[in-house]
Amino acid sequence: MPQLMRTSNPVLNDKRFEGYAGQLGERMTLQGTVNKTGLLLLCAMASAAWTWHLFMQDRSPIAVMPYLWIGTIGGFICAMVTVFKKEWSPVTAPAYALLEGLALGAISAVFELRFPGIAIQSVSLTFGVLLVLLLAYRSGLIPVTQNFRLGIVAATGAIMLFYLLQFVLGFFGVHFSSINGSGPIGIGISLIIVAVAALNLVLDFDFIENGARMGAPKYMEWYGAFGLMVTLVWLYLEILRLLTKLRGRD
Repeated sequence: MPQLMRTSNPVLNDKRFEGYAGQLGERMTLQGTVNKTGLLLLCAMASAAWTWHLFMQDRSPIAVMPYLWIGTIGGFICAMVTVFKKEWSPVTAPAYALLEGLALGAISAVFELRFPGIAIQSVSLTFGVLLVLLLAYRSGLIPVTQNFRLGIVAATGAIMLFYLLQFVLGFFGVHFSSINGSGPIGIGISLIIVAVAALNLVLDFDFIENGARMGAPKYMEWYGAFGLMVTLVWLYLEILRLLTKLRGRD
């Protein structure tokens, strides 16, 4: 079973649910994880709405810049704590969602000022992709085979390495203008990244289902919801990036 439970999401990897068979206490359930995911989404939306409101009052990035950094850095710290202390996830997962909401609200508001309507389009597409892939997974339309897992893991790893390389080279004045621009190459690359991010959701669904089947403890519902939130945040940002490129061509 462990070798079948692999996901490219670094939060939900194939060792997180090992060793729970035979333990006493309440168990992780699919419905419980769905409920926890909904609560995390509400937390993120609430804090995002707050920073959005702050930005729209002055329409200046300066008004939300502190919250952008607090959300980004604080969210990263909460994510790392949750990964290494998953039993703390009932506390750290909501904290992560609230902090990420601060950052996402600020980022979305800045892009909204330049491209009116882009935020609601990104949110709608993100939830639309989530719903479609959930239905496809539940219906068996997308079989989660070992080759499928390995392909998504490899693609996600390559994307993360490229982002890291781009970040490092940026300090030396090296920029990938064709990839980051709104030309055909840039849009094509963004479409590929969005597709990979979306397919990570399928792996996350499968992993969470296996965790419930293996009898993981109750707090792992929060951990599973947290892992799904990590993928959704990534997917939303990539969709926002793609729409920005498309709108930039006008």
